[in-house]
Amino acid sequence: MRETTEQRRGLWLGVAAYGLWGLFPLYWPHLKPAGAVEILAHRMVWSMVFMLVVLTVVRRWSWVRGLLRDPVRLAKIGIAGITITTNWGLYIWGVNSDQVVETSLGYFINPLAFIAVGVLVLGERLRAAQWIAVALGVGAVLVLTVGYGRLPWLALVLAVSFTVYGYVKKTVGLAPTESLTAETSVMFLPAAGYLAYLSWTGEGTFGTVSFGQTLLLIGAGVVTAFPLLLFGAAAVRIPLSTVGMIQYLAPAFQFAVGVWIYHEAMPATRWAGFGLIWAALAVLTFDALRQGRKTRRSSAAAPAPAPAKAPVDGVPAKSEVKP
Repeated sequence: MRETTEQRRGLWLGVAAYGLWGLFPLYWPHLKPAGAVEILAHRMVWSMVFMLVVLTVVRRWSWVRGLLRDPVRLAKIGIAGITITTNWGLYIWGVNSDQVVETSLGYFINPLAFIAVGVLVLGERLRAAQWIAVALGVGAVLVLTVGYGRLPWLALVLAVSFTVYGYVKKTVGLAPTESLTAETSVMFLPAAGYLAYLSWTGEGTFGTVSFGQTLLLIGAGVVTAFPLLLFGAAAVRIPLSTVGMIQYLAPAFQFAVGVWIYHEAMPATRWAGFGLIWAALAVLTFDALRQGRKTRRSSAAAPAPAPAKAPVDGVPAKSEVKP
């Protein structure tokens, strides 16, 4: 009973995390007249401040010493910090330049980009369904290129940068809270220096536009870190297959915001391109569910380990472990 309650709680925590990520396009435009780079700098600085407060409250600092003694992991943290900064910056710029639909496309493409990493970097072999999904994804990019009159570079760079970030982050071996703190620390000094420069030259908007806008700039750190904390709490309670299912909530919400709230143009070619992407994701989801059922059947069919021999006349059975 307790396990069911925890899984239900984890599901709602995951839905809340991806739902908040999906509603990000409603937040960033309210930070204008700050530009995308200034908003990004505030996001990095205040995320770092917020995470330091969180770690101080929970008293979780033991990981820092081990990380500082591991140059390989430090290098990976540096790469992760740079790639997520690129991703965040382009995403903010895309939202504030009325390209919300294309930013959502980037995160719809993301599962296909992870498949590409598996093939090109890890040497994995694709199942037939995955090949079909990849073909549909390539077709979608071609159709959207015709529709946009250009390559949808913003979506592709968002997908690639987040895929690289996810792959590197997975190999670092840090919990989400510690990982975000380490990643934001990489760009903290450059971001803080840039904000200091804007303040010194009078080109910054912090504290000069309105009290509300100043609070929203500070809040950029909270809205960045809070969904990640929700996600971390969800990931330990629900299976990864469930996480894979609900991850599409974020780009779906972003797409809805772009089309029905910001009224971005959606000619027939764009609908066709997105339709191909959604078909590819449906194929991947079906394939993942089928593989999950096969794995569970195999586990259930596996013979149970033989019970240990009972002791005879008070003498323990001989151990099978050799000295």
